[in-house]
Amino acid sequence: MQTVETLNEGLKRAYTLTITSKDIDARVEKEVMTIAPQVRMPGFRPGKVPANLVKKMHGESLQRDALNNSIQEGVQKLIADQKLRPAMQPSVELDEGFEFGQDAEVKVELEVLPEIAAPSIEGLKLERLTVEVSDAQVAESAGRIASQQGALAEHADDHAAAEGDTLVVDFVGKVDGEEFEGGAAQDIRLTLGSGQFIPGFEDQLTGVKKGEDKTIEVTFPEDYGAEHLAGKAATFDVTVKSVLDADKPKLDDEFAKSLGLEGLDKLNELLKGQIEQEHNGLTRTHMKRKLLDQLAAAHDFDVPPSMVEAEFDQIWAQLQHEASHEEDPEAALKEMESEKDDYRAIAVRRVRLGLLLSEIGQANGVTVSDQEMNRLVMQAAQQYSPQDRERFVQYVRQDPMAAAQLRAPLYEDKVVDFLFEKAEVTGRAVTREELEAAIEAEDGDLKPHVHGPDCGHDHDHDHDDKPKAKKAAPKKKAEPADAAGDAEAAPAAEEAPAAKKPAAKKAAAKKDEAVVEDAAADDAAADDKPKKKAAPKKAAAKAE
Repeated sequence: MQTVETLNEGLKRAYTLTITSKDIDARVEKEVMTIAPQVRMPGFRPGKVPANLVKKMHGESLQRDALNNSIQEGVQKLIADQKLRPAMQPSVELDEGFEFGQDAEVKVELEVLPEIAAPSIEGLKLERLTVEVSDAQVAESAGRIASQQGALAEHADDHAAAEGDTLVVDFVGKVDGEEFEGGAAQDIRLTLGSGQFIPGFEDQLTGVKKGEDKTIEVTFPEDYGAEHLAGKAATFDVTVKSVLDADKPKLDDEFAKSLGLEGLDKLNELLKGQIEQEHNGLTRTHMKRKLLDQLAAAHDFDVPPSMVEAEFDQIWAQLQHEASHEEDPEAALKEMESEKDDYRAIAVRRVRLGLLLSEIGQANGVTVSDQEMNRLVMQAAQQYSPQDRERFVQYVRQDPMAAAQLRAPLYEDKVVDFLFEKAEVTGRAVTREELEAAIEAEDGDLKPHVHGPDCGHDHDHDHDDKPKAKKAAPKKKAEPADAAGDAEAAPAAEEAPAAKKPAAKKAAAKKDEAVVEDAAADDAAADDKPKKKAAPKKAAAKAE
């Protein structure tokens, strides 16, 4: 095989490989001798089919295989002989006029990784912003769970129900003085102002008190789902059993036990631990951003354009998806277009920092152990059904690309932790609001992760990172960043905030509940109690 370099400009390289027809024919002959003993043909004893007949039968496919193998081995030899470090998969193109029996000319184009001087990791200075968990925060989290579970405190007996209050009622519905099927219920919860029931039902219960009986008159809508009730006038005899205060959740041992826990102290302990984890995530996010800022400021080198383009394409596709869910998608897309250069700068920085962290990790012996890798694989396998888990494990163990994708985030975390240990770190206590504000102030910088050259995939996968721009057009949901890469060349993830203020109390309560459910499993098993209290049944007279 003959190799000729045709381009050496910056990080771009191009070569022409010439594979002689003699080499290809030799491979074909070798393969014929290998498979001939296995070929079966009428009139010949097993293993005695002449080689020329074998070649006649399978010659075309053998030639194709020989050519493909020659090209593959030629490219690998080229990379090894030239000591190249490809940034992306090389482009390999066979001359269009090639015919078997001729020499094959193959064009190979690629970009190589830059030579990075020994990264400077001395003199790093970081500030660790820490947040103490207050009793008020724990109580707020517990209150959200209680509200979602319907564990509300009762108003005083003489309290007149107002909008926002939740009533516990029994009722019996009648049409023309006769009870109708599905019109009676007991212990139904109804929040005034929620629009749960048919029009007029809730309005007439405003001002009622605990223990009061009241008959209300309503008319079912013309398009009501039950034809025998549509458009009919009806009365409901209602008994008010309790008036609950939605702003005052009932927090006591009984409520905690209904969740499968030992008592309120255990609930508060779990929630405090969860909040501490959130604070720690925010603290790490802030420190990591500051760390990457210092690394970026101290190192500048050219990066492969193909890697930048792949990263930019990921960012742009993500932003387009998010813009499509905005209230005014066209305005969001227009603003994105005006900041396209900013997003491309994000891609450049992400690629550069990814290569830099990879170099730091390799230079300092950062690795992911086999035990750690096995744990990652088993954790990832849990998202699959039991019958598919073993297939997934085998797939990862046999496919280096899949393994690299799993390994990358952990490798990156270990490099960052290594740098944290090397840095001079000072601490300062702040409020959660101050810490979140510090992170928000940095959202104009260049945050998400970048691909690595040996990350084991084609750079066309999706991410969970959310890129930020100085005027971020679409509203972006802050999530932990992931990364792609492997232990030999892991890219960086410029973390988005690990936790944000919840968009709604309901979302926060779900998160709180998930922590409680997981931690309550042992208590529930020991006490033979359910993890969660069943939600109350809806009323038969519920609105459409």
